[in-house]
Amino acid sequence: MTDSTFLPCDGCGQLVSGEHIARRLQRLEWTSRFRPVHIQTVFLAAVAPQSDAEFLYAPDSQFAGEAGALLSSVQISAQGKSVEQVLNEFQKRGFLLIYAMECPLEANAKESFATLLGKRIPAVATRVRRSLKPKRVQIVSEEVRAAGEVLLTEAALGCAVSGRA
Repeated sequence: MTDSTFLPCDGCGQLVSGEHIARRLQRLEWTSRFRPVHIQTVFLAAVAPQSDAEFLYAPDSQFAGEAGALLSSVQISAQGKSVEQVLNEFQKRGFLLIYAMECPLEANAKESFATLLGKRIPAVATRVRRSLKPKRVQIVSEEVRAAGEVLLTEAALGCAVSGRA
């Protein structure tokens, strides 16, 4: 019989196993490697993808899904380049992609996605304002826009905020 201890994750608010937390720490390490010194634009998405192939900062990223769409929107081509070359270009432009929920949604989540996301918005707003201090925030997920209507404003974050509907 195994003793499964579930702890609340700082990155997503879900009750999770040690493996989940280890995976979150790995993704934070990958992201930190390409964090710009002076952040021009923070791209704020709702939830980290399940697959590392879709996680922008993964060393074996295939730039699929949201990561590929983001690179395309900022006109960075991955064709013929290594993952590191693409991420260096993203970093040199002062771009940083973050997620309101830093971890993928667990299949056995006790709370709804909207509830978890709503609980994460205040922490994200604080992180943007106090730590990241970008010149602008670009919201890339409609879920984030809806959940952060009050807290993700120019007045609250101290920088320009835009996003697509």
